[in-house]
Amino acid sequence: MKFIIASDLHGSATSAKRIIEIANGQPLILLGDIYNHGPRNPLPDGYAPMKVAELLNAYKGKLIVIKGNCDSEVDQMISNFTFQDYHEIVTNRSFFFSHGHKFNMDTPPAHLKKGDVCFYGHLHYPFIKEVNGVYFINSGSCSLPVNDSPLSYIILDTAADCITIYDFDGNVIDQLDFKNADK
Repeated sequence: MKFIIASDLHGSATSAKRIIEIANGQPLILLGDIYNHGPRNPLPDGYAPMKVAELLNAYKGKLIVIKGNCDSEVDQMISNFTFQDYHEIVTNRSFFFSHGHKFNMDTPPAHLKKGDVCFYGHLHYPFIKEVNGVYFINSGSCSLPVNDSPLSYIILDTAADCITIYDFDGNVIDQLDFKNADK
């Protein structure tokens, strides 16, 4: 199964529309910071939180939304979906999803073991790193990237056991192919 993973929309209707187009009805996992731009961030391109809510509420694929540090209880009032603190999918390995302000490479979920994956956003730049056999993957940001990184998202393909980070133009930024990594 394929999952599209993105983070840090920060109220950008432009980026919300684009990630929904990319997902095209496939399961979409958003790693937090959905509507609010945050006090330290500039307004993103196409800032329109109510339009983001309209687009996400109309999304016909399976939508999983993680609560970020800029998400609040009032955000639930305009959403037809629930904000989760974290989410986990278990296949032949555990795929753990959080925003990144609580669980990340420095404070990993205690139950993860060698070969498991922790996805998060929050930092606004994409990467794949391995620490003690656990993979930490940051999706970057859909609206406010930093460190000269592009707008980015992830495709998790559980059938192929592969994770790929893409920019919004479809270029591969980084990839983890478990068929080669586990050897």
